[in-house]
This record gives sequence, C-alpha cells and structure tokens, in this order.
Amino acid sequence: MDDVSKAIIAELQEDGRRSYASIGKAVGLSEAAVRQRVQRLVDGGVVQVVAVTDPTEMGFARQAMIGIKATGQLEPIADALAAIDEIDYVVITAGSYDLLVEVVCESDDHLLEIVSRRIRTIKGVVSTETHVYLKLRKQTYAWGVR
Repeated sequence: MDDVSKAIIAELQEDGRRSYASIGKAVGLSEAAVRQRVQRLVDGGVVQVVAVTDPTEMGFARQAMIGIKATGQLEPIADALAAIDEIDYVVITAGSYDLLVEVVCESDDHLLEIVSRRIRTIKGVVSTETHVYLKLRKQTYAWGVR
C-alpha cells in the first residue's frame, strides 16, 4: 500500500463522512481518483466505512467478551462462531483461551441462550468463560496507519 492510500485511510479514520473532494485536497488527488482508491480499498477488504453505534442506545443491553477453550482444529470453530449473528468479533488467540468472541445481546436471557445453546454446542468447544461488560469507557477504531 502506498503513502497516498495510507493518507486517505487516515483521513477516513478521522471522519468517515468526509467528502472525496475534501480528502482529495488533503492528499493531492482529484475527487474521482480518491473515489476510485477508496472503492479499491473497500473491495480489497482493507477498509470498511461504517457507522459505529453505542449498542446500549440501539436496544442491546448486554455485551460480553467470552473466552473459549477448545480442542481440535480452531478454524472450523472460529467459522461456526462467526456465523452467529450476535457475535461481532472472533479471534484465535494464544494464552489461556483458544478463542475470544464479543457478543452483543438484548438481555441476560439472550446472552444465556447464546452461550448455552449456540456456543457450547459447537463441536470442539470444551469450556467458556463469560466476561460481562458493565460500562463502556472507550471504543476507538482510529489506530492509524503504518
């Protein structure tokens, strides 16, 4: 990735609603050239331009991080977890847990259903440990470009 694409990403991280014309002025390209580069970045899976919401304001009263211990191949388990709509984050890790997932639920009963009936029933899942979020203090996606 070249420096111009990185500069475009930095502009979008600062404000994802910024116009292509404004970004073009900042990085020295035309509006059309910025539009094309952004589209290539999106199509290539490098960036997503989305509206990030506060889940509690959207009716999701319960969020949790769930640590999962597993046996066997981790990729199929990760794929099964990723297919669950309420799970928005899946990573294979090293350490105490084999996988970590973040879940966004409407209630504690909803969280219990996801953990008990959907996560724990996946072949290879040995155990889970649920860490319920009490209060969100920081959430950012602007870690910059290198």
